[in-house]
Amino acid sequence: MFVSLDSAGMAACIGGAQVSVCYAAPGIQQEPAEALARLAKRLDPVLITVILDFDERVMRMGFGDLAAVAVLRGAGIAVRSTPGLRTGLLVVDDAGFIFTPIARYLEADRRETKAPNALRLSPEQVREALTRLSPAAKAIAVAMARTPEERERIQEQAVEVRSDDIPPTQFAEVKQSLKDAPPASFDVARQVRVFEPYLQYVELNLTGAAIQRRKLAIPKVIQNLGAAEGAQSRFNTTFDLIDRESELSSKHIEDALKDIRDNFTPSLGKDHGRVLLKAQKPLFEQRLDELRAKLEEFQAKVREKLQGSLDASRDEIVAYYVPTVLANPPDKFRGQLLSPNPTDDDARRWLRQQSESVIPKADELIKKMELKQTYKDVTFETLNKQDFLQSLREAFPAVDWDKAYNEFQAAGEAASAGAPGGDRAEIAVLP
Repeated sequence: MFVSLDSAGMAACIGGAQVSVCYAAPGIQQEPAEALARLAKRLDPVLITVILDFDERVMRMGFGDLAAVAVLRGAGIAVRSTPGLRTGLLVVDDAGFIFTPIARYLEADRRETKAPNALRLSPEQVREALTRLSPAAKAIAVAMARTPEERERIQEQAVEVRSDDIPPTQFAEVKQSLKDAPPASFDVARQVRVFEPYLQYVELNLTGAAIQRRKLAIPKVIQNLGAAEGAQSRFNTTFDLIDRESELSSKHIEDALKDIRDNFTPSLGKDHGRVLLKAQKPLFEQRLDELRAKLEEFQAKVREKLQGSLDASRDEIVAYYVPTVLANPPDKFRGQLLSPNPTDDDARRWLRQQSESVIPKADELIKKMELKQTYKDVTFETLNKQDFLQSLREAFPAVDWDKAYNEFQAAGEAASAGAPGGDRAEIAVLP
């Protein structure tokens, strides 16, 4: 009763047909389509019923193949469409099967005999299914009726599945859409999905917090005054906006972020980036939320105290250069004086004016501090890099990666083990 039915098995069944064939499913693959086309040379195509869900999404999922539909149309077989159809029915003469259609995006179109996906129907169930499927299939069921009473009952039974012809414009639209954005190779998609449950690439970016890294350019007129020995580390051509050890430094935030990176997102090397185990993603995001709370507190403190820190930096510049200005007043300074002998207040006032031109106000510096994470899924190109598995083992030594990698290789080998054409999307072959 339970059987395994893939495209190769369907093609074999169809090849032995003597009277009629009915195929209804979301889509159809090349092998059964070619078997139906060959059958149409032996039987009247009117005796071949094909109903699909003719939609590009069906083909992107791998339920069917556009080139296979073109084969049917080229053989003179009428193909009708029932939107949303997801059940599979194959009837060859009086033998019928209800089957689960295979989405090649999820698994290869090759099934082991011990992995059933179909249920064999009795002759009575076959006729009942044909009767309700379509007018053409119902006509075949009438011809298969064994008694006048059964024939009459079938004729009175209403068709339950609505189907429509596929106009040339619809076929052309789907063809163009798939040409503009071709489906991925299904064996490649399956290989990628092996690692998708395990890993994600992640990038963490902290912006707006590192005020201590801001430097100010000392005005040229002040630079030319020279700098006394012992202060060269800060008083150079640039000046640290705030002291790196100030309470307004973001070092404690950056250290906490580094801990999160090191604990949850080890690097696989410069060619790979940082990865996160999806199993730890909830805890990872919890730690980020905790850090964001600290970041908000830090931003509030910066907003409250930054202007005072900037004023202190300006006063430090002024106090540092006052003796130098008084000892050797520059002409730019003298040109602003009403008396020939500058005072300490004159020097401070002039230096304050010069430094204020380069020291911004606190409101100009305070931007929104943000911690953002960006996730990216693994790709086939990344997985195929020679050092990928070894990098994973080094980054997460407690995880058994061999099992996943063996599945990855097996998913790629499924295509080459199948029929000609492999298990790839075949769209570009259409004229």
